Amino acid sequence: MSGSVKRPRPEPVEVVKKRRDATLSALVGSVPYLTFLGITVERHGDELTAVLPFSDKLIGNPLLPAIHGGVTAAFLETAAVIELSWVSLWEDMESGKLDPGTLGPDNLPYLPKTIDFSIDYLRSGLPRDAYARARIVRQGRRYASVHVEAWQDNRNKLYAQATGHFLMPQK
Repeated sequence: MSGSVKRPRPEPVEVVKKRRDATLSALVGSVPYLTFLGITVERHGDELTAVLPFSDKLIGNPLLPAIHGGVTAAFLETAAVIELSWVSLWEDMESGKLDPGTLGPDNLPYLPKTIDFSIDYLRSGLPRDAYARARIVRQGRRYASVHVEAWQDNRNKLYAQATGHFLMPQK
């Protein structure tokens, strides 16, 4: 087989998964407000779903009871920021150029800054777990637009949605 080009072997799937999970964990863990609210982020391939586990401290109106609107807004905005950061980190993470062990509160090179964020409260957030998924509508070198949807029991029955514009950090 002279003349054939020998390609490097792909990394084992366990190594790739471990690097992706470590990067996501470092990214989420470095935002203290996520920890305070109890927000976690699940990864399936390159798709992220933010999870807001119910807690009594999230209730804004105990008569309904309903999740506080500020908590819902923070949940949606952080889902958008994490999604934008994840997409920005992807290339460096996949190439191995980014070491997840170096990520922390003082070393987050890709956190975007919110320019504006508009929330539509479609119904009361019930006292149960909530989920959110962000979709990047447009991303340029400097600005990005993101749409976020949040639901509780049924993905097709949103309780809130938002659109935001973000200033992307320069690498």
